Amino acid sequence: MKQRTWKIAGINFDHFHMGDLLRYTHEHPHAEIVGISDEQPARMEEAVRKGLVTREQAFADYRECLEKTKPDVVILCPAASKHGEWVKKVAPYGPHIMVEKPFAGTLNEADAMVAAMPRGKTLMINWPLQWARSMRKAYELVERGTIGEVTNVWHFGGNRGPLFHGADKDEKTPAQVAKEKPHSWFYKRAHGGGSLLDYLGYGTTLGTWYQGGKRPLEVTATVDEPAGLEVEEHSIVVARYAHGLSKFETRWGTFTDPWTIQPQPKCGFVIAGTEGTISNYDYDDFVTVQTRKRPLPHRIAAPASKAPHQNPVQYLLHCLDTGKPLEGPVSLRISRIGQEIVDAAVKSARLKRTVKLAA
Repeated sequence: MKQRTWKIAGINFDHFHMGDLLRYTHEHPHAEIVGISDEQPARMEEAVRKGLVTREQAFADYRECLEKTKPDVVILCPAASKHGEWVKKVAPYGPHIMVEKPFAGTLNEADAMVAAMPRGKTLMINWPLQWARSMRKAYELVERGTIGEVTNVWHFGGNRGPLFHGADKDEKTPAQVAKEKPHSWFYKRAHGGGSLLDYLGYGTTLGTWYQGGKRPLEVTATVDEPAGLEVEEHSIVVARYAHGLSKFETRWGTFTDPWTIQPQPKCGFVIAGTEGTISNYDYDDFVTVQTRKRPLPHRIAAPASKAPHQNPVQYLLHCLDTGKPLEGPVSLRISRIGQEIVDAAVKSARLKRTVKLAA
């Protein structure tokens, strides 16, 4: 039986991860990019230049794109505060939808996104770190019981800043960053800017995955208040669970980016359990394990991910082809708990007090 070819459109290029997602789509043997759309045509030029689409397949009006190309799947990469707005715009056209992280600007917005989807259509939230080999190996070891019951998770996530790189981690000069910064949504509070909304969801969502989907009881957060900026660049969040404490820290302003040279502290996770610990850092091809039976820390290789877990496009199309439900951080259940913690952290930082989660 011939395998179906999925028609995919990319809409809204606010987040530079759209370039990565279009590349994954272009490389997939059973996917076709039928159109892209952005209100600022200049942001689509790179996709045209790279041959991912023709100029005729690039639309300034998303409605024209959807009506003319009739995609099966739409990839959305709007600013964090606009996720709900864009899902509501696109959902009536009937495609499955993938939204680039974070889930949303608020928990209410996340719930509205789910409610907007037509019956039988899939909504997936992409967390790029889910596909990293070290992250997947750590989860495998947790599930195997290598460190017993998980009691604590620490996460440090960040980079030099969101404007120092584009799609496929293409470097930008300090002059380019200085020029873009006053106009970038990443630095506007109303658009969901700041390191907390950019990175906290990684820690809380994958952290929820590692902790078996458990919710915390309360959250305490504090953020920096940089002079001359609307948004913070550094946050520290502590979540108290029935079984222990977990800490999630976000930072724009590390000396290096973790995909080139790991900064200090290293970006990634440390997971503690009743019988041991696992450290799994971004982009490593190994994890480090320490257990009661083997107290000397030792490395365990993290093999390259295999299909269908190599990238989000591959995984979504696999689930659509097979009828299997989304699992892990990209599932709505795990992503929603992660968003719930983010919401509580935002409120805690604003009120400068601990916030309890609803029962």
